Amino acid sequence: MSTGKGSGRLFTIGLVASWYSSNIGVLLLNKYLLSNYGFKYPIFLTMCHMTICSLLSYIAIVWMKIVPLQTIRSRIQFIKICGLSAIFCFSVVSGNISLKYLPVSFNQAIGATTPFFTAIFAYLMTLRREAWLTYVTLIPVVAGVIIASGGEPSFHLFGFIMCIGATAARALKSVVQGILLSAEGERLNSMNLLLYMAPVAVMLLLPTVLYMEENVVGLTLALARNDTSIVWLLLFNSSLAYFVNLTNFLVTKHTSALTLQVLGNAKGALAVVISILIFRNPVSVTGMLGYSITIAAVVLYGEAKKRQSKSNA
Repeated sequence: MSTGKGSGRLFTIGLVASWYSSNIGVLLLNKYLLSNYGFKYPIFLTMCHMTICSLLSYIAIVWMKIVPLQTIRSRIQFIKICGLSAIFCFSVVSGNISLKYLPVSFNQAIGATTPFFTAIFAYLMTLRREAWLTYVTLIPVVAGVIIASGGEPSFHLFGFIMCIGATAARALKSVVQGILLSAEGERLNSMNLLLYMAPVAVMLLLPTVLYMEENVVGLTLALARNDTSIVWLLLFNSSLAYFVNLTNFLVTKHTSALTLQVLGNAKGALAVVISILIFRNPVSVTGMLGYSITIAAVVLYGEAKKRQSKSNA
């Protein structure tokens, strides 16, 4: 009995370690490619991610049957998935663009405000109100980012706007997903949703790449002739992007929602520390104070949500 529990615990720890590694790895590699390596094509990079996600999703679900295949049952459901895919594209592209201009540490500080945008969109789109204490905890979430922005040595306005847009779009996707795919026959788990969203994302991104990043394929091939490592970096980075989704699904399946939230906050803090050690970007006491306030407020927000759920039960 104890052996089974021990092996189960080790399996969960392994999953969490894989989730952390893939999540932080793709974030740092995106930053390296877009800022340090000089690969200045964030939209094409996102399209590479989505192409590999399409391929690996098909292999994992259709061939390996890691999760059961869920089929699209109606044209309306497909249109909803296309809408979600458009929001998803905007979020990922904006996030990648922001990494061209902002250090990972500041990027993560802004990303931690996702609960703030989620609460706003949930109220605007569903008129669902939270308890007043829940809204109070969101004030320091935003205040922390304002403080961090004021003390950020590498602050860049356009990068900041892109990162805010990515964070807001991520929150909007979660709210819209809950509304659009709430019907019993339309619910899809995250792996099947990615299977259908990724190819749609590629089709949406392709004309955008051709228009906004003209001749990027030719430039990438020319770059590959001089340095073949760029091909392997793009393939590895794109594969990591898929494993972020896979490990997130598995961690969600094998842990509780509260554990996932705590792990997510810790992951963001760890990403900040590792990025500072690797990229040596300057940080200020004010910036770190602001980020700490935001993380603490997110933890309080989660606690307030948990208490509200208990009182409503």
